[in-house]
Amino acid sequence: MENTTMIQSFRRYFALSFSVLFLIGNIVVPALGQAEKKEDLIGHWTFENGVELEDLTGHFGDIDLLDADVKDGKLRIGNNEWAMTTGYKGPDIGPDKTLVTWIYLDDLSITRGATLAVNKSSGDTFDAIVYAERQPKRWMAGSSHFRRTQDADPGFEEKETGKLIQLAISYEDDGGNTKIMIYRDGDVIGDYTMGPIVSWEAGDVEALFGPRALIGGTAYGWVVARVEDARIYNAVLDEKEINNLTVDTLDVEARGKLAATWGRLKFSK
Repeated sequence: MENTTMIQSFRRYFALSFSVLFLIGNIVVPALGQAEKKEDLIGHWTFENGVELEDLTGHFGDIDLLDADVKDGKLRIGNNEWAMTTGYKGPDIGPDKTLVTWIYLDDLSITRGATLAVNKSSGDTFDAIVYAERQPKRWMAGSSHFRRTQDADPGFEEKETGKLIQLAISYEDDGGNTKIMIYRDGDVIGDYTMGPIVSWEAGDVEALFGPRALIGGTAYGWVVARVEDARIYNAVLDEKEINNLTVDTLDVEARGKLAATWGRLKFSK
């Protein structure tokens, strides 16, 4: 009888262990797999509790809040309320890159700012996700002296506030010029090739939240928004990859699913 009980217990333990391994392979890995080109992610901010000002990749220094603030896992930027981070120590950024943000746009009338900008510290060179600089209520790929900027066609006109939207712009070297793709909620709203491709060296780059550029200590443009998630990829993400991205940290979501399933297994009889 004792041997039979031990065998039954071993079988239950083996079945439970196999189930957990199966779940790790079928839940955690695919969930993390949604982090497209994760190896090329060189800047990532989720503004969640405990990491409010941190770049989760460790390449940038902590964010400096310049009258912006963080509340409920969102960076709140506005008119003369912005943030930036310096001290970048990762690989050179570009020439191929992708900027991605998830935001709540809270005012349609404040213009010419950016939800995310890559800015050269030593001079006037930037690329940015810019709101309403050349066309009212429309997004564009902002750049210094419009060298990589055209009005997005067909573009998208914002008509409401307070709704979570994803914005992404990819930059690809096309024979020395820049192939630019602009996305809103995964849909292409702009596609063109224009201007010289550029890159940024470690120690001479800033990430800006609010202004489209910072030149000689002066910030240019504002956008009133709550930033939920911001990322810089040192690679071109295509349309499918951008649609596969999930807002905020994927690892937490995956671990939560595994923990919940483990609980059901553990306490099921």
